[in-house]
Amino acid sequence: MAQPLTDQQISDIMQGIRVPPQPQVLVDLQMEQMCPDPDPRSIAKLISQDVGLTGAILKVVNSAAYNLSSPSTSVEHAVNLIGIDSVINVINGLAIRSELSDANIVQLNRFWDTATDIANISVDIARTINFEPTDWAYMLGLFHNCGIPLMMMRFDNYFEVMEESYAHPDKRVVDTENAILNTNHAVIGYYTAKSWRVPKPICDVIAEHHNATHYFRPENTSDDERKTLLGILKLAEHICGNYRILGQQDEDLEWQASGSEILAHLGLGEYDVEQLTLSYDESGVGAQNY
Repeated sequence: MAQPLTDQQISDIMQGIRVPPQPQVLVDLQMEQMCPDPDPRSIAKLISQDVGLTGAILKVVNSAAYNLSSPSTSVEHAVNLIGIDSVINVINGLAIRSELSDANIVQLNRFWDTATDIANISVDIARTINFEPTDWAYMLGLFHNCGIPLMMMRFDNYFEVMEESYAHPDKRVVDTENAILNTNHAVIGYYTAKSWRVPKPICDVIAEHHNATHYFRPENTSDDERKTLLGILKLAEHICGNYRILGQQDEDLEWQASGSEILAHLGLGEYDVEQLTLSYDESGVGAQNY
């Protein structure tokens, strides 16, 4: 797992860097804000669908100013704690109209399209295998690729590099990124999530989420919540077609390398995968991404 940094080091690394929210979510939130009596639950639900907004709100509520005994992982709790006015101020501060071109927004749609889908199917998988807490599965699904927008904004050719990285059957996705860019989205995602004070097990899995072949080798008999979370995530990515949407590939090479071992660890079979996939397809969300 990744080596931890101090809070100050993380703050210095991530200063001024943020994951941009999805423009449509901002529009929906602004419409809710204009209601005579804004509904905190509706606002929390909208925020929880977006990586950048969720991270920003959690960072605020988990800051020293609120001195919570343990980090908050609930957006609704955060909204109730800091109040709608503060939430709106954070949202307004994250407006991106002047920061991203239309072309960049179109590219980021590939990222935004997968985040909530993978988070929701991760919850379904967690419930199927009786994993608790399910909100950790949701947060991991939502945040695991939060380094992608930051990489895209730093490297003009990032999406081309990512597509190449998904095409290698004998390399990890992050190996190709490291070779070309000297860093990768899993590392950046780890530090981003840590700066948001996301629970450490989730941060650790974000750092390792393209290293499943190591954790699910037959000789690796370790069994902890991180390994189970990683298995949940990789199955959710497979069901949601992450390899097609982000990687632009026809085959899920990562799943081919470790899918059977992941299913064995989760105690699931092909029938369970078929049922989870059917549920995802029937939701009407997955079909639009194919």
